[in-house]
Amino acid sequence: MSSFNTDPKTYEFNHTMIRVKDPKVSLYFYEEILGMKLVATMENPNGKFTLYFLAYVNAEDQESLKAKSNDERRAYVFNRPGVLELTHNWGTETDADFKGYANGNSEPGRGFGHTAIIVDNIEEGSMKNIAFIADPDGYWVEVLNRAFA
Repeated sequence: MSSFNTDPKTYEFNHTMIRVKDPKVSLYFYEEILGMKLVATMENPNGKFTLYFLAYVNAEDQESLKAKSNDERRAYVFNRPGVLELTHNWGTETDADFKGYANGNSEPGRGFGHTAIIVDNIEEGSMKNIAFIADPDGYWVEVLNRAFA
């Protein structure tokens, strides 16, 4: 039994992290194709990586985030559900020998399956009310019709 005073009924799922080869390409996909917004970034020069945090944000929050400090943006990220963290280890985007990360859907590294989003309307594919799209690193994103979900 834990000695911590905490109530699991108050917990929320905050974010999922995936590693990406080229942040410019991945950010374009998640922002322009899937409509997410970049809400915060964190650089770690000692570890030679950058973290990009994306989420679906309403127009009011998006506008208010523009005026926030980096610390306030981080607080926003870590106090809401539904965040996607893209981790970029510097240099992978220009390394011709870099083969990419295990995306979980092929060998080696099968395990992780996909993330999922809910949209207002989808009409594609042979599976009704559901579709899959692969991001630039081969991670699958399941797209669900809101009426179905």
